[in-house]
Amino acid sequence: MKDSDRPHIVIASTLAGIGKQNLADYLCHAYCHEGSCEFTYNNNVYTLSAGECLIVRRGDLVSEVLESVDFRVDVIYVTPEFIEISTPQSNYGMKGSLALFNNPIMHLTEAQQKVCALDFDYIKRRWALADTHHFHRDAMINAVQCMIIDFFDFHAEQYGNEKISSQYADLMERFLALLERGDFRRNREIAYYADKLFVTSKYLSEVCKKVSGFPANYWINRFTVLDISRQLRDKKRSFTELTDLYGFSSPSYFSRYVQKYLGASPTDFRE
Repeated sequence: MKDSDRPHIVIASTLAGIGKQNLADYLCHAYCHEGSCEFTYNNNVYTLSAGECLIVRRGDLVSEVLESVDFRVDVIYVTPEFIEISTPQSNYGMKGSLALFNNPIMHLTEAQQKVCALDFDYIKRRWALADTHHFHRDAMINAVQCMIIDFFDFHAEQYGNEKISSQYADLMERFLALLERGDFRRNREIAYYADKLFVTSKYLSEVCKKVSGFPANYWINRFTVLDISRQLRDKKRSFTELTDLYGFSSPSYFSRYVQKYLGASPTDFRE
């Protein structure tokens, strides 16, 4: 099933491909049947174990994937555009995606594990009918949507089903879009984003707090710190170059920022 030169869905039995160039912007969904897999995400080390599911919106935040010998997993990669048309008309997805940005693993109850395993199996079985089903695209939209709805349910069971207004969800989505395109590299003041979104700084921060549990400056710094940590790992890039890249007035100011949010100087962090 393709609308372009690449498939909308890729099915795998390993997490080794996550974050690779050919799957860079796919959303990764995984359900672990046996064993475990250790990986680094957002600079934190996580372990995916049996009975847990993993949802990663950005594969480039994942590194150092180490699977156990007995690791058995179902993995479904889906393009952002196919996720968009498959997502149900519920604003809960915004709250869920923000929570998963901080922790991509959900531990499931025994009953939820059975539902999750059925979702993955159903998608795989539907996918296998690509050459014979006259309405395969519609069938796949339905299958992916069922999986997403069940993920909403799992998350709501753990964190509560607080409703988010369409207005709040739209503002949060547009705010995150600015951050995801890299505006934080030159702009770390809430006023910049509020101006772009035609709201006040206070209102933007209040909406962020209601939707995600964190104010706007948390997300600005979160994106900045994660990006800086990745850039620091590239030893070819000088600290002066990074100072300019992020718009700091001096290397010493850049160093203080890194010390504050990463807990180490740029030199110590790189080592």
